Amino acid sequence: MGKLAENIAHFARLLRDAGLPVGPGHMLDAVRAVEVAGVASREDFRATLHAIFVSKHEQSVIFHAAFDLFWKKRGFVEKLIAMMSPMAEPQKQSAKPAPGATRLSEALAGKRPKREAPPEIEQDMRLTMSGDEVLQKKDFAQMSVEELQRAEQAIVRLRVPQDEIRIRRFRPDPRGSRIDPRATLRLALSRGGDMFQIARREPAMRPPPIVALCDISGSMSEYSRVFLHFLHHLTKKRRVETFLFGTRLTNVTRALRNRDIDAALAQVSNAVPDWSGGTRIGTSLHAFNRQWSRRVLGQGATVLLFTDGLEREGVEQLSFEMDRLHRSCRRLIWLNPLLRYDRFEAKASGIRAMLPHVDEFRSVHQLASLRDLAQALSQPTIKTNADPRIWLNRASA
Repeated sequence: MGKLAENIAHFARLLRDAGLPVGPGHMLDAVRAVEVAGVASREDFRATLHAIFVSKHEQSVIFHAAFDLFWKKRGFVEKLIAMMSPMAEPQKQSAKPAPGATRLSEALAGKRPKREAPPEIEQDMRLTMSGDEVLQKKDFAQMSVEELQRAEQAIVRLRVPQDEIRIRRFRPDPRGSRIDPRATLRLALSRGGDMFQIARREPAMRPPPIVALCDISGSMSEYSRVFLHFLHHLTKKRRVETFLFGTRLTNVTRALRNRDIDAALAQVSNAVPDWSGGTRIGTSLHAFNRQWSRRVLGQGATVLLFTDGLEREGVEQLSFEMDRLHRSCRRLIWLNPLLRYDRFEAKASGIRAMLPHVDEFRSVHQLASLRDLAQALSQPTIKTNADPRIWLNRASA
């Protein structure tokens, strides 16, 4: 098992670098399992390792992509089967790599020996900005592919909002302000009927749900994917309901609950037929208010409306639906990439129809704005620079 055990160990490290919880114990169990089960075919070998390394259903996508990438590279399994069973059937070609293959390729490339770097040249970097600082202030629309990947990795490191609201349920608290009669009687019965201690309780606190309405029309396509990364990060820690709209409304909440971001975005892309098309904000908000508002806007939900507000038709309907949406939620935050312009003024009819019905008006065109949004979600008050009345006053002046 010498060479095979060594390759299994390398494969386990690749899975760990790709995000699977694989430790030394899994490596030892995999070697023992292969010794017991043997290697009769490629699929048997795959199933044996899958039983050891995969503990959740969503991890299977990464495992199968890693298996095809790692073992196909050297053809080790085919050589092993040829030596152990010469009459084995020829193997079929593997299918197209599943979502997550990019991260696996990067993890595998990190194991290769690096070439000797050329001699470094010292430079005076005083009065300059680091790459991370530049990336924080750079517009998503102006980023290269590499910079977008770095930005998406930075989003994963953002701190999740820690806001909580009071709910109608109660929780036990020895210093609570209210007496808990049922818990007090249970304590008395457990002590023979003597009431030596009074149980108390306090109102429970819970993070409010977040409902995101994202515009995926052509004018918003450069920012939609990055914002979906942000929502996927929030979904891991909070209850988030996500809806996409262009010419129609689509619920993609279940797709974004996939733990793997590449698989989640692939499911979202397949579920949305009108990506980078036209936009009908009023019609989409009407569909949400009629079909979904009572289901998802309970328990003090916060609504994140991600759109540029450039609606040309049905401005009256847009104002009515925005007012209805505002009355149905605890807090309505409008995220508009057009605020990246220093001379932005709320003169478009659609923007002026929407502004009176929002609590905050924020930009979302760079990493710094996403960081500010995450901080604002933890604060119950409205910041002055996010007050929508400022923009209405500027347009009226």
